[in-house]
Amino acid sequence: MPSDAWSLHSQLKKDTIDIGDLPLCKVLVIKDAHYPWLLLVPRREGAVEIIDLGEVEQAQLMAEIARVSRALKEITKCDKLNVAALGNLVPQLHVHVIARRASDAAWPRPVWGVLPPLAHDAEEVQIFINALRRKIWLG
Repeated sequence: MPSDAWSLHSQLKKDTIDIGDLPLCKVLVIKDAHYPWLLLVPRREGAVEIIDLGEVEQAQLMAEIARVSRALKEITKCDKLNVAALGNLVPQLHVHVIARRASDAAWPRPVWGVLPPLAHDAEEVQIFINALRRKIWLG
């Protein structure tokens, strides 16, 4: 299913931790401990918008967003999930799935630009990643 010519955008590679692949998307954790924040990146060369995917791939993307969203909500017990495909700075199609709490630093505003990214504690992020992998069937 993945495109052989596909590669992860350099900015996304720099800003994330790769935790595995679902049938369509690479699953990544954003390097910012302020928020439990995931990215789903469809492995399709040249995809910028959701409409650049075929209808079957669009349905697969929605299924993967739902799978990851359910897992993130269950693990974090968050108040709200923010799900968005913006791509204003990075043109490669990617979908943000962010667990939000009424007590987080940006609430109720979007998370972008509110605080500089906070480095993850290595042990804590590994526990989070392991829980995610189990919940979304990555291992």
